[in-house]
Amino acid sequence: MVWKKITMVFAVMIFGTALAFCTAVKAESASAIRYFNQQSGIQVSTVPYGNNEEAGNYVQAGDAKLYYEVYGKGKPLFVFHGGGVGTPYEMGQLIDKLRQDYQVIVVSTRGHGRSEIGHSPFTYEQKAEDMLAVMKKVTNEPAVILGFSDGAYTAYKVASMYPERVDRVVAIGAGTLKPGFFSGEMKVEDLEKIDAAFIEQQMKIMPEPERYQEFCDNYMAFWSKMEVGEEFLKTIQCPVLLIAGDEDDHAPMVTMVEAAQYIPNASLCIVPKAWHSAFIDNFPVTWTAMEIFLQTDRAKLTGSRKVAYNRL
Repeated sequence: MVWKKITMVFAVMIFGTALAFCTAVKAESASAIRYFNQQSGIQVSTVPYGNNEEAGNYVQAGDAKLYYEVYGKGKPLFVFHGGGVGTPYEMGQLIDKLRQDYQVIVVSTRGHGRSEIGHSPFTYEQKAEDMLAVMKKVTNEPAVILGFSDGAYTAYKVASMYPERVDRVVAIGAGTLKPGFFSGEMKVEDLEKIDAAFIEQQMKIMPEPERYQEFCDNYMAFWSKMEVGEEFLKTIQCPVLLIAGDEDDHAPMVTMVEAAQYIPNASLCIVPKAWHSAFIDNFPVTWTAMEIFLQTDRAKLTGSRKVAYNRL
């Protein structure tokens, strides 16, 4: 009721502007969405990021058609969500803030949401090529990349392979990684037991829902062999802000500290009382760290001083 009254007041004061604004809100809110295991009473945004056809676009990347959405104006900033059961909507609160000052491009990675799976084996080289296809479609200038978990590792790979395309990276929950850390199975039927509404939602959005279990199998096989270490991380030359939840068991804090040591121009923010999704668990600290990093002139982003371990 309060929102309706406010809208009516604005309609009287500036009818044309208010009408356009209300139309945009209505379009963005047309298709409700949730992120995996979203707790009751929590809504990260009123905008259904990842399922907002009004802002949606497609680009062909290799053997898969990828879906992305564009919001706002300004310097291009790409958002790469988490993998497996990840969705752009989980990063909605960050996107809401970022789109006020940036042109935000929200990408659904292959096999997620409205993007196709394709038939090529999963590799991070492939993921980087996928993102490059979207980046080329949208802009020619160096962009900011915000990545979470799987999306952060993809951001690392893009920055390493195509340094001229990347201005800086914000990486949440992506430290060093040894093969076998992520292993086991990801069964759709088990995911349904945790969050049936989310799986039903994804099945409706996916262009190939009959391949959901195939995707899960191939995705976990890929992740079980993943290795991210010093040799690779040293190839990333752009400024990087690593953000780590102090209770993260997917990217334990020690692995984030290691990554910050290896990436030449990296800074690290440890978010207290936060799990893997630090931006949901403790948004104020996460956002403050990001905002300072994003607003600082690149020439001044020299990273933290690398101090050797205190041991004999």
